[in-house]
Amino acid sequence: MTATTYGEALARHAAERPAQIAVRFQDRTCDYAELDRRANRIARAFVAAGCEPGARIAYVGKNSDRTVELIAGAARANVVLVPIIWRLAPAEIMTIIRDCEAAMLFVEDAFINVADGFDGPVVQMETGFDDWRDAQADTPLGIAVSPDDVLLQLYTSGTTGTPKGVMLTHANGTATRKRLKKEGIYWYAPDAGDTGILAMPYGHIAGIGMALNGLLSGMEVIVHAEFDPLLTMTDIARHQVKWIFLVPAALRIMLAHPEADRADFSSVRGLTYGASPIPLDLLKEGVERLKCGFAQLYGLTETFGTVVTLSPEDHLPGREHTLRSAGQALPGMELRILGEDLEALGANETGEIAIRGPAIMAGYWKREEETARVMLDGGWFRTGDAGYLDEDGYLFIQDRIKDMIVSGGENVYPAEVESALYGHPAIADVAVIGVPDDAWGEAVKAVVVRKPGTDLQAGDVIAYARERIAGFKCPKSVDFIAELPRNPSGKILRRTLREPYWAGRDRQVN
Repeated sequence: MTATTYGEALARHAAERPAQIAVRFQDRTCDYAELDRRANRIARAFVAAGCEPGARIAYVGKNSDRTVELIAGAARANVVLVPIIWRLAPAEIMTIIRDCEAAMLFVEDAFINVADGFDGPVVQMETGFDDWRDAQADTPLGIAVSPDDVLLQLYTSGTTGTPKGVMLTHANGTATRKRLKKEGIYWYAPDAGDTGILAMPYGHIAGIGMALNGLLSGMEVIVHAEFDPLLTMTDIARHQVKWIFLVPAALRIMLAHPEADRADFSSVRGLTYGASPIPLDLLKEGVERLKCGFAQLYGLTETFGTVVTLSPEDHLPGREHTLRSAGQALPGMELRILGEDLEALGANETGEIAIRGPAIMAGYWKREEETARVMLDGGWFRTGDAGYLDEDGYLFIQDRIKDMIVSGGENVYPAEVESALYGHPAIADVAVIGVPDDAWGEAVKAVVVRKPGTDLQAGDVIAYARERIAGFKCPKSVDFIAELPRNPSGKILRRTLREPYWAGRDRQVN
């Protein structure tokens, strides 16, 4: 029987394979028996700090073995981990810490400055975490944890630019595993003892999701602080890695590395990719050079990651048509295309993609109106992405209704960038759009109206943004125009702005 909570899954693997390595980071390893004991100590430490079930625990920093322990302990204590992307600006990080009402803050030592202004307990990961953890006994607490309890709260900005906390439960991640195994979705439900690399940021579902999939599956998870192409290739050969997840930009960087031609990828059974569309030429190069199965993953933070997959079989020669799709719904998940009236459309009709199934979030943290806007009767979640389903149930993504930009696997919301730029004394008006970029999929472009009598330059705009928001959100280029196109109600016509840059392309994502 499949475990229904992550704490239960860890306990089973500790009993069945106690000496198997669970987590490897740099020169440190931790087997399943020890990880189980550490999770118990961490759970007790949360209780000793006064954290009740449902309390939010924030983390700022890169990936490490201690971050995997942190989510394991949170699962045992029935508290909610809020991992925050370390690349955000300090003000953005503090906004999230305050919004989630964090009871404690865990921070990598290099980012300790973000703790300024936080009134609760702060634990520094390198210099304080081990002592904090090991001051407790490693016997189980016996705290009741339900599959429907929230385990994870990840923040995603919306079209308003205001970060929203996506509440994800144990069941969102565990409920479909039995069907995945039964129906042979091996690339998303690996076996116990398999080895995989966690290199994506912990504040993304692709990052922490790998850690959780490892706990659920009984894998050995090799943790990298962040993506490093040479380290990835070295560890693949050194530890006979079977599974890798990379965003397309990271795959491109790895294949372009000088050592890539000499790298040994023979142990790799499968590479999964997602977070942004992949150029067909890059996909073909990856398949040829790695000589393993490739599988595409599509999902959102609100769906605990993957809900649609394009199988390795669909990447074989002769399946070029399916390579343009995101794939088919995972077992247990359903897809529907909605028209403007929110009624279901037929095959090959483009509309808003809606998803239903056990992976759908519990809602947005203290945002009832925004939750109600995306959750329809019958359990359907509105993704904000536009696409169509063909007669065989393959999903083809066409555009992003929410205007979101995906650059190198990072989500960038125009309203958030525009808000940061509007304060510049020489900017009269501004719109932000995504434009095609060969390296990153899309690049952020600002379209600016200068105030009369000013001589604002592109470099001034970019420098101003860099002082206020994370680097990956900053415009990479700036165009100047006399007036922004708007509809009668004053809304910026982004599609009109985008059209010249996307001319000649058959879909509005790259």
